[in-house]
Amino acid sequence: MTSTGLLPRTPSIRHSPMHPGSSAVLAIILIAYFMVILDASVVITGLPRIRADLELSTGALAWVQDAYLLAFGGGLLLGARAGDLLGRRRMFALGLVVFTLASAGVGLAPSGPWLVGARAVQGVGAAVLAPSTLALLTAGFPEGPARTRATSLYGAVAGIGAGVGLVVGGLLADLVSWRAGFLVNLPVGAAMLVAGRRALPETPRVRGQLDLPGALLATLGPTALVYGLIRAGESGWSDTGGVVGLGLGVGLLAALVAVERSAAQPIVPLRLFASRERSGAYLVRMLFLGAMMSFFLFTSQYLQDERSFSALAAGLAYLPMTVVNFVVALTVPRLRRHVSGPTLLVAGLVLAVAGMGWLGTIDPGTSYLAGVALPMVLIGAGQGLAFGPLTASGIARVDPADAGAASGVLNSVHQLGGALGIGLVLAATGSYPAAMLVAAALLTTALGAAVGFVVRGAATSPRTG
Repeated sequence: MTSTGLLPRTPSIRHSPMHPGSSAVLAIILIAYFMVILDASVVITGLPRIRADLELSTGALAWVQDAYLLAFGGGLLLGARAGDLLGRRRMFALGLVVFTLASAGVGLAPSGPWLVGARAVQGVGAAVLAPSTLALLTAGFPEGPARTRATSLYGAVAGIGAGVGLVVGGLLADLVSWRAGFLVNLPVGAAMLVAGRRALPETPRVRGQLDLPGALLATLGPTALVYGLIRAGESGWSDTGGVVGLGLGVGLLAALVAVERSAAQPIVPLRLFASRERSGAYLVRMLFLGAMMSFFLFTSQYLQDERSFSALAAGLAYLPMTVVNFVVALTVPRLRRHVSGPTLLVAGLVLAVAGMGWLGTIDPGTSYLAGVALPMVLIGAGQGLAFGPLTASGIARVDPADAGAASGVLNSVHQLGGALGIGLVLAATGSYPAAMLVAAALLTTALGAAVGFVVRGAATSPRTG
């Protein structure tokens, strides 16, 4: 039994050999997760076109992104728990179907409210799909070199997917339409559904029930916080609606902790936070994604609105970061043979802080090369170093029965961090350089948390494999 005595341990998952088609399984997992991450950023370079096409305000434009991130992040915990109870391959297929159909709804949206609603449904599909991918990876690859390689690649997808989405989104927005970035999910989703049903093994189910009050609070709390931050950004910090939203968000999150303490089978098992390394990884991931999503969103608009870049040129402007990110991420599995994951995480955060702070010094006379491209190289290298080790620390020494819950928390803080970061930067700044300095402050806080929690927690915890 687990430490709470509620969920049975499943030794067959812990000690089973890798599935004979492990390469195919890993490929399906990575492609499906890539789709989910890609759609968090593919919209960004097309936002100016969307604003003009559908006549959206600045606040409404922020909700195009935040509706997806909030539905995704808030529903992840429920999606992860459903995978434990109903089978992860089954939930993988269900999430893929909802995500793919909602993508078509986004691509065909005739108005702003339709677009925001379809993005929210797309986020729900992603919330079911994403935790199944990481849980299947955790179950299919035992602790040791095989899992290190798999989690490094999974983490690389998390970092690379965002950068590729920016380039693809700009390319399609200029040459075809911003809608094409979502409609392309239809054939890819159909192919992954067929391949997944053939290659992915089903995981044993555990008995239990869904914690619906916990799932509701985990969704409504961050949503209220983001609403308050966006209102504050549009109307000022004295705006009554913004203050009420922030206060309500804090209250709902406090209620979530209270509910989870007494729940028979909590959607967020608080025992996951008993590990200092895992708790630190969750906090660092939230802060890191808050900074990175703000960087993606505001840099794209800055390049198009203030530097007159086309959507395609704005997407291509991210290539220095994307290429360096890709190259560095692929070296992480080899580096992990000689350097610990937490050490690589700290090194990556130092580079990202330097790059983001550099962007905060930009002025109208600064060239693209000196003011944007070179800082992006540092940010890309930092992201490439950080994401693999950050993913590994987030699932370190998790009991197999909690694999779904742990992956849900990991992915939830990933998405909610992005939404909260966008809201915070929007509320705290009035210019692009100031926005990047706020993002650099978030990364600096993440660096302190990495040193204080992840590094020290890993040093004092026994490792297996």
